[in-house]
Amino acid sequence: MEKNRVEAFSDGVIAVIITIMVLELKPPHAPTWEALRENWHTFISYVVSFIYVGLYWNNHHHLFSAVKHVNGRAMWANLFFLFWLSLFPFTTAWLNEAEPLPAPVPTAAYGFVLLMTAVSWIPLSRALIAANGGAGSHLARAIGERSDWKATLSLVLYVSAVVSAPFVPIVSCIIYAVVAALWIVPDRRIENGLAGR
Repeated sequence: MEKNRVEAFSDGVIAVIITIMVLELKPPHAPTWEALRENWHTFISYVVSFIYVGLYWNNHHHLFSAVKHVNGRAMWANLFFLFWLSLFPFTTAWLNEAEPLPAPVPTAAYGFVLLMTAVSWIPLSRALIAANGGAGSHLARAIGERSDWKATLSLVLYVSAVVSAPFVPIVSCIIYAVVAALWIVPDRRIENGLAGR
C-alpha cells in the first residue's frame, strides 16, 4: 500500500493535537503583566508539549520520507504511536491544574505518556523497515549507521522522571524539558541517508 494516506492522516491528527493544546491556554483574568505572570507555568508546559509534538511531527516526516510502502502492521504501529501522542493535550492540561507547582500524580502521568510515545516509536520504525525490504532497506541502513544514544538516554531520563515525580515533581518537569532540548537538534541519520541515496 502507498504511504500517502497514512502520512496525511497522521499530519491531521497532529494538527488537531496542537489545536486542542492551544485551546487549553486561558487568557489572564486582568489586562496586566502581573496577571500574565501568574500563568507562567501554564505557558511553559504548553511550550514544552508543543516542542515535543513538533519534534515527533518532524521525525515522523523524516521516517516516512525514507520509505515507499506501508502494510497493515505499519498502519497499526502508526495508530499506536498516534494514540500516545494524542494524550499530550490531556496530560498537559492536567499538569496545569496544580498551581503554582506541579503535583505528583499529573507529573508522573505526563512522563508516562512521554515514555510510551517514545516507546511506540520502536514498533513503528520496525514495521516500516519490514514493509520496505527488511534489514537491507534504505531505512534500516540509515537507522543502523550510528548508535541511537539520544533515544536510549531519553528512555532512561523518562523512567527516572516518572519514578521521582511522587517525591520531587518539579525535578521531573525539568527532566522532561531537558529531554525536549536534547531533541531540538533532530536525529540526522535518516536525513543524511536520504542525501546519500
